[in-house]
Amino acid sequence: MENKPLVTIMIPVYNRENIIEETLDCALNQEFNNYEVVVVDNKSTDRTFEILEEYAKKYKNLRIYQNEENLGPVRNWKVGIEKSSGKYIKILWSDDQISKDFLKKTVPILEKNDDIGFVYTKTKIYSEDFENTTYRYDKTGRYSSYDFIKAHLIGGKAVPVSPGNALFRLEDVKKNLLIDIDNPKKLDFPRYGAGNDLLIFLLTANDYKYFYFIDEVLSFFRAHKGSFSISNSLEEYYLYSKVYFLKRVNENKYEKIKNNFYTVIKFKASFSYMIEKEKFKIDYFFLIDKILKKVYRGVIKIVKK
Repeated sequence: MENKPLVTIMIPVYNRENIIEETLDCALNQEFNNYEVVVVDNKSTDRTFEILEEYAKKYKNLRIYQNEENLGPVRNWKVGIEKSSGKYIKILWSDDQISKDFLKKTVPILEKNDDIGFVYTKTKIYSEDFENTTYRYDKTGRYSSYDFIKAHLIGGKAVPVSPGNALFRLEDVKKNLLIDIDNPKKLDFPRYGAGNDLLIFLLTANDYKYFYFIDEVLSFFRAHKGSFSISNSLEEYYLYSKVYFLKRVNENKYEKIKNNFYTVIKFKASFSYMIEKEKFKIDYFFLIDKILKKVYRGVIKIVKK
């Protein structure tokens, strides 16, 4: 049998008694012969941990942990990552699923290509009422990390903000999952996680020449009333994480992207911001957002040229 690298599927969970079994089932039935599943329960108050204990009796490659107190989402992610042993890591949110061949199709790409930072797949978002396929970058293949970062900052391609549909090297996620991020005090990043997740992508892309996209639906995101993406207004969080990224990397290669990014933000904020310290009045940004949406699309086309 071919020796394959150990891969960790890491599942952070809190109060998911009604849906955690579906997530566990997809994680524990991968068509790959060397992987572990690490689940960290963030002190659930329902039957979630009892369900985990039942599964742990049946599966030798499942390791479960429970925090003594609720640490908040991001610090819980950090615990799970520190308890992971794989060369590669797949973060699987507790309300999502992956296809049974996710690892089989993604792991060989990173194993054979040291210059590729991560692999992500086309994704289906679904609920009882709808389903939609998203995050299609292009046909299956290797692409420039510069273009991935450019797409996040000034648009043009559908790129994911959350690593729930991607495979990374564990060492990169350990380095690039940040807890404390510069932001206005009203934005509690460690509590919610929006921005922290995007920075895993952006900072990893900055360290590699390429990323890889698979034009197949291998990831499935559940949209429901209790999901993070549904229950929180995320745009402001992600906006500040992009500013944080540009301040942190401080490299000439992103100068044009940075200028275009601030041009668009300046326009959308109706010229109400302070560029000296890369801080701006986000409140205005949201007040006029609906009015400027149509014009904004045109501005993006201009600044990308």
